[in-house]
Amino acid sequence: MSCILKNKHKTDQTTVGMPSFNVSMFLLILSLLSFLSLNSEAAPEYRYHFCSNETTFTPNSTYQSNFNHLLSFLTSNSTRESGFYNTTVGQTPENTVYGLFFCRGDLTPDECRVCVSTATKEIVEQYCPVEKVAVIWYSECVLRYSNKSFFSTMFQTPTVSLYNIQNITEPVRFTQLLGTSMNDIETKASNAPTGTQKFATTEAKFSELQTLYSLVQCDPLISSSDCKTCLGIAIGNLPGCCAGKQGANVLYPSCYVRYEIYPFYKVQAVPPPAPTPVLLAPPPPKGKSRNSLLIIIAVVAATVVSILLLCIGYYLLCRRAKKKYNAVPYENESGEITADSLQYDLATIEAATNNFADDNKLGSGGFGEVFKGTLPNKQEIAVKRLSQTSRQGAEEFKNEVLLVAKLQHRNLVRLLGYCLEGEEKLLVYEFVPNKSLDYFLFDPKKRSLLDWSSRYNIIGGVARGMLYLHEDSRLRIIHRDLKASNILLDANLNPKISDFGMAKIFGVDETQGNTTVTCLQNMQCTGSFL
Repeated sequence: MSCILKNKHKTDQTTVGMPSFNVSMFLLILSLLSFLSLNSEAAPEYRYHFCSNETTFTPNSTYQSNFNHLLSFLTSNSTRESGFYNTTVGQTPENTVYGLFFCRGDLTPDECRVCVSTATKEIVEQYCPVEKVAVIWYSECVLRYSNKSFFSTMFQTPTVSLYNIQNITEPVRFTQLLGTSMNDIETKASNAPTGTQKFATTEAKFSELQTLYSLVQCDPLISSSDCKTCLGIAIGNLPGCCAGKQGANVLYPSCYVRYEIYPFYKVQAVPPPAPTPVLLAPPPPKGKSRNSLLIIIAVVAATVVSILLLCIGYYLLCRRAKKKYNAVPYENESGEITADSLQYDLATIEAATNNFADDNKLGSGGFGEVFKGTLPNKQEIAVKRLSQTSRQGAEEFKNEVLLVAKLQHRNLVRLLGYCLEGEEKLLVYEFVPNKSLDYFLFDPKKRSLLDWSSRYNIIGGVARGMLYLHEDSRLRIIHRDLKASNILLDANLNPKISDFGMAKIFGVDETQGNTTVTCLQNMQCTGSFL
């Protein structure tokens, strides 16, 4: 034991003789621990929000009191192990508030609490102070509330698509890898029972230096089939908005999908390899112990510094990647939507419409024929095939489509994108199932389906849509051809105005009217509107 004691004694002497080095080492390790602690306690990452200005409440009213109680209940229940919670506050229909949150499936209860607390504070103070209907997305959680019940129902609007401005190398191979990854986790998430976390992630090696990280999640209250449908539509939007990008995020109230080339969720740790046995060298000669100790300390110090620099470098790379992630809403009036994000290729449209088969033809109008189509993700669309008399060039056409695509309102038919190849100019719209208003008005049997309540709802919806076009939108639009055949009805007979902005897209002078000519051609202008 004398040898060990002597070595220990010499070690203590060496330690006392080098106080500055140990202080430096201590500060270095302390800095590393502080860095890791700060990184783990970062604030929730805001993605986007939406609040409808069509329904607002009066400050200091009964509704606001119920609304404040709702937010309080959501916050106080944010540490549940389930990671989600929904509740209702109010006694009368006009003052009842419905709300829920669901956190990302990999978060701890405390992390979920931080996100929900941030959301309930910021949604009121910064984004939607008096709106009754709102949803806010963070990377860590989703918070939603309304004056009408939405529990267990899948919603596809509003929709937001965000993408990283940096392009990926080998986009074709990357898209194939992304499709495989998304389809795999879509199935895993949608198969989870209702009332549990519908959440899944996966990692796939793209290159030696890049890994694809993918995530999907649904509202736990919707059914498995609704979850699969919602995720399928969201994944199907990725090629249209974000093809070839290093990262993207499609947000719906009921589900969302996201992928990046850096980890933005907690990646499941891989078990470390078994330690390699280390052979202990015999004790050094007494005269060389001090030099050996200095060498060991130098090696340990270099290792610690290298690990610290690697951690900091990795953190800065992640931060840099996130800063390059330019959040560009695909279907919102941000002014940052690009024409490329709206473009469909002709082969996709031809496949969706069965090469513009007559069986898929929905009708024709002054600007061209309309065909029903179904995209590979099962999303139904309506394709307007513009006539060859359009006077616009390619760039002018793209610019006008871009402007009209920014017009988003519940009573407007949504323009999803366009196709411009060769002589073809196509506009891609959402499909509205109940045809147009004239289909009901001019059919003696169908007319009876429109009771006074439905007619009143249609009148109000059309008025709101026209008010938006004339006064509330960033781009003022004069319809010039508003008639019963241009008012479409959704599954609930809610009206959606179509063909708005066609004069701009088609290249017609908006100071000249052709409504009379169009009406005479279609023989649908006589009689009262309702």
